[in-house]
Amino acid sequence: MSSKISRDSLYESVQEVLKGSADNKRKFTETVELQINLKNYDPQKDKRFSGTVKLKHIPRPKFRVCILGDQQHCDEAKANGIPCMDAEALKKLNKNKKLVKKLAKKYDAFVASDSLIKQIPRLLGPGLNKAGKFPTLLTHNEPMTNKIEEVKATIKFQMKKVLCLAVAVGHVHMSDEELVANINLSINFLVSLLKKNWQNVKSLYIKSTMGKPQRLY
Repeated sequence: MSSKISRDSLYESVQEVLKGSADNKRKFTETVELQINLKNYDPQKDKRFSGTVKLKHIPRPKFRVCILGDQQHCDEAKANGIPCMDAEALKKLNKNKKLVKKLAKKYDAFVASDSLIKQIPRLLGPGLNKAGKFPTLLTHNEPMTNKIEEVKATIKFQMKKVLCLAVAVGHVHMSDEELVANINLSINFLVSLLKKNWQNVKSLYIKSTMGKPQRLY
């Protein structure tokens, strides 16, 4: 547990968020988001950090992953009902910025075979990288479904020009325990990325997509 937030208050906040969502049912599954405001940080001068952490429970069930694969990986993807594109399909996009952008929009993340990952910049240009969706490497030694689960459970903290960040840490159909575990992991990891750890954290909130924010810190 992070020392600055007591377990009880974290549970309370999570319960408030879940209760708020249950009282105002939406037609979609609301995402639970962790919002972070930083202080004593100058985005112009200080090193901008970025890091990824794998959560215990998949935060976004509808997260879409596409395989950019060699023949073997594409066959495996088809057998598992996972969307897949091979080098030929990528060549057809012809580095057309609009088409690459459309592809980047269609999926939340990409996983690529080692033989293909090196060719991505040549085949597609910088589009996927610009969208922050450069593929994760997939080797033949690991089961594809495991890799996809891992990608789905991984969240990314990236410091941009502003002092606030937000990441998806779960959804409203998760249990208190699952959300608390994910939030805890996220906060501890984020604090470890910061130069002065907790001294850089101004406030922390959690909220569901349409719900009220609950202050944690």
